[in-house]
Amino acid sequence: MDERPHTFVIGTAGHVDHGKSTLVKALTGIDPDRLREEKEREMTIDLGFAWLTLPSGRQVSVVDVPGHERFIKNMLAGVGGIDAAILVIAADEGPMPQTDEHLAILDLLQIERGIVALTKIDMVDDDWRDLVTEEIREKLLGSTLAGAPIAPVSALSGAGLDDLRAAIDKMLQDVAPHNESGRARLPIDRVFTISGFGTVVTGTLLDGPLDLGQEIEIQPSGRRGRIRGLQSHRFKVERAFPGTRTAVNLSGMAVEDLARGEVLTTPGWLTPTSLIDAQLRLIAAAPLSLEQNDEVGFFTGSSETLARVTLLNDQRIEPGEESWVQFRFPAPIAVNKGDRFIIRQPSPSLTIGGGVVIDPHPKRHRRFRSEVIDSLEVLAAGTPAEIVAQAIGSRPVELRTLAREVALSDADLRAAVDEQIANGNVLLLRRSGGDGPLTPTSILMRADAFDTFIRGLRQTLATFHERQPLRRGMAKEEVRSRSGIAARIFEEILARAAANGDLAVEGDILRRPEHEIRFTSDQRQRIDRYLAALRANPHTPPPPAEFGIEPELAIALAETGEVVRVDDNIVFARETFEQVQREVLEIIAREQRITLSQFRDHFGSSRKYAQAVLEYLDDRRVTRRVGDERVRYTGG
Repeated sequence: MDERPHTFVIGTAGHVDHGKSTLVKALTGIDPDRLREEKEREMTIDLGFAWLTLPSGRQVSVVDVPGHERFIKNMLAGVGGIDAAILVIAADEGPMPQTDEHLAILDLLQIERGIVALTKIDMVDDDWRDLVTEEIREKLLGSTLAGAPIAPVSALSGAGLDDLRAAIDKMLQDVAPHNESGRARLPIDRVFTISGFGTVVTGTLLDGPLDLGQEIEIQPSGRRGRIRGLQSHRFKVERAFPGTRTAVNLSGMAVEDLARGEVLTTPGWLTPTSLIDAQLRLIAAAPLSLEQNDEVGFFTGSSETLARVTLLNDQRIEPGEESWVQFRFPAPIAVNKGDRFIIRQPSPSLTIGGGVVIDPHPKRHRRFRSEVIDSLEVLAAGTPAEIVAQAIGSRPVELRTLAREVALSDADLRAAVDEQIANGNVLLLRRSGGDGPLTPTSILMRADAFDTFIRGLRQTLATFHERQPLRRGMAKEEVRSRSGIAARIFEEILARAAANGDLAVEGDILRRPEHEIRFTSDQRQRIDRYLAALRANPHTPPPPAEFGIEPELAIALAETGEVVRVDDNIVFARETFEQVQREVLEIIAREQRITLSQFRDHFGSSRKYAQAVLEYLDDRRVTRRVGDERVRYTGG
């Protein structure tokens, strides 16, 4: 049986003085106003938190937000990640300016579940209440809360509170489970210290879970620490599940190292970014259009920053319109694909729009490019398999890198990759060429991109062979450095290409399989005369230049295997050198060593030839020098 508690997070919204905090206290028995200034002014300034158990047994965390226009930024830090909202509207006043702004924010964040709590019903008569109720229904039209139930309540008398609890219970019964990919994300909205315990952060755990003792990472700073303790609703827990308000006691971090807006996460996957692609919608009530390079306040999770906007397919965005944009940030932020955001006019401060992150790690785009818009549309609305293919693009990529770039669970990602491999759209590059399970370091490449790359590589080799007909092929490292591909990945690509017969890989040389070194008739004549001279003087071979064998031709002869070039001026016929090597090893086997003088005396050569041959054998690890002697190389 699943023992996981069914937990949810709901947030309040609404105009100042409409009774949000009073309602939360009446529902939960907990006063969410924790600051002395809030109690003195009787006005919520910052986020407050409470919790309750619903009739079904569901556990609900409540985030109470400030309603005053001066504290909208604090409201935005708490409303991200909620499962549902309670829009609080006072019956004696009806919808007010911050009602409109909060409703617009909930709509932009795509909060699709909500209840309107019509508070202070004991202050109005039935006719007035009916009038306000009808006004509210009209206000909700066109928003994500259209058709939301309206629950009349009085926090002072308790009237309607049980009905409100039941309505909340019903609203949450169909909430989809939260992502349990193992990659936890907790946007930090509070940082404080507790005597005897140390640093504590709180937030709504979006993905997860989090476990006691596990290592965590703070982004975008990159600092690492460990979980010393976990609490949910003030109870200690061994594991915190996504969808819960969570307090995390951290070891290895000081309060001054942390701040609201940072993200506590599992190490190694959430990479900060200074550039994102997004789908943006301006609210119809926005007082102005958005133009190229405008500066806006950007809010996501619990973070707040400034951003410059690049309009990708419009000259300007008018109120009520939707478009594709790219945001540029002055410092990196930690976001993931699919995260919702709000933008505000910096001065005067006012919510003007919001949207969703489509690509958290894009390249900088040029404007008005149809291919850019096409790719964004796939990323926004495509199937997981289409999203994977789009994210892989034209590059080879490791599975673990891909996992950081797409907003898919591990299971969905692997299923999408398997689907693309099965239909031949994506290649799993393995040197063995065999099948096997995907691993984090598995290298993936789109089949069309692989074919394009190999065609280009074959053309590069064809050009090289035409210009250097006497060379066996290009240096593999030269080709790799031109491509800019990491060495391990490049080796996997070459292995696949070689298995397909597209390339020949010979040690550190690449060539087209059909390429062979061919000599002209004049070159062949000179070569034959030279080979005859080498065989006539096997142990004191003449230098190649005496027979018109230029260095390029001598290298080609060595690559065809007809000679062995010990150095630029000492060249042996292949069969002669192989016999010399055998006899050197025989001497070592008999005498346990060989010296220069022994070599010279045995072969009747000069010191020059003896030294050159023995050094060549040292380089090839046939022999090993020990003082003035050579012994057989045995490794190490």
